[in-house]
Parts: sequence; C-alpha cells; structure tokens
Amino acid sequence: MPHYFTNDYVKSNQKTVKVIIKDINLSFVVDNGVFSKKGLDFGTRTLLENIVLSKMKGHILDFGTGYGPIGIYLKKVTNANIDMIDINERALDLAKKNAKLNKVNVNIFKSDIYENITEKYDAIVTNPPIRVGKKILYDILFGAKDHLKEKGELWFVINKNQGAKTVVRDLQKDYDVTIVTKNKGFYIICAKNR
Repeated sequence: MPHYFTNDYVKSNQKTVKVIIKDINLSFVVDNGVFSKKGLDFGTRTLLENIVLSKMKGHILDFGTGYGPIGIYLKKVTNANIDMIDINERALDLAKKNAKLNKVNVNIFKSDIYENITEKYDAIVTNPPIRVGKKILYDILFGAKDHLKEKGELWFVINKNQGAKTVVRDLQKDYDVTIVTKNKGFYIICAKNR
C-alpha cells in the first residue's frame, strides 16, 4: 500500500468528486496514490455520520488526513480549530487544494505519526492506516494519549476484520473506550483520555 508513506507516486490522475455528509455538500479533488481515490470511503463516512459534533470543539487533530474529508467536514460543521496531518506529500497537496475548494480555514502540515505535533488536542479524529501493521497502528492509537488534553477523545473507525475487538480490548488499558456504533463491520470508537 504505497499511498500511506511513500512519496514515489504513481502517475497523477486528479478528478473532483461531490460528497454529501449529513446535508453538507462538499467537493474533493482526489488522485492516484492517496487513500480512497474514488471518493469518500464507507468507513470515513460512517465515522463522520456518527461522531458527536457537540464534542468537536476547541482544538482538533485530523490524523492521516489524506485528501482532507475529516478535517474539512469538521471545520464546516463546528467552530473548532483544525490541524490536519499526513506523511504523504500528494495527500497534503490535495488537502490544501480541497480546503480552498470548500472555503475552510484549517492548518495542514506534514508529520510522521506525531513527530511534528507540539499541541495538545481536545479530540483526535482518524481513519487510521490499518495496512501499515499492528505496531504502527498502535503507535498511532496509543501515541494519541500524549497529544490529547485531559479528558480529550480519540475518535476512529476500524473494521471488525481488521482486529476491531482486539484493538478495543487493548485500548482499555489506557483509555475509557466506547463503541459508538457498528455498521456493516465498521466500528466507530471513542477512546477518552483518563
């Protein structure tokens, strides 16, 4: 899965897709080499349709933003300050283009996991890159704790077939974990910092 971490790209083939999330109309430029190039994937849609917006305030981190659907949607529907990070240069370029396209003011920058993160967040929201393997996935999920404010929340989506039950069990060591919903094998999870 080269789209997660490499910057040796397949040939670019940008296109614009229209997306409606809970009555919010958005447009996204997508491309080869970036996750979900056909448009909004089911896992991200399920996450955004079930996230508790009243908890999305203050300072939010969109981890692994890709072309930007999570951070851009949250900026459209909340007053939060949004930081959006990714390791993939093409993803970052698309996210910046999509922020302008959707007329939102967000902060987009490169970070290898939490390498360039200096803030503490009220919430971290992600559709994490599962195929990078368990070690990196756990670095992302458990590492969030160091970048969340007290009582801050990590919101993410994971598929049952990608170890959702094990992840929930393991996260309970460090977080208060709630399975917000399940939809066609996708678990939406809120892990609250203790």
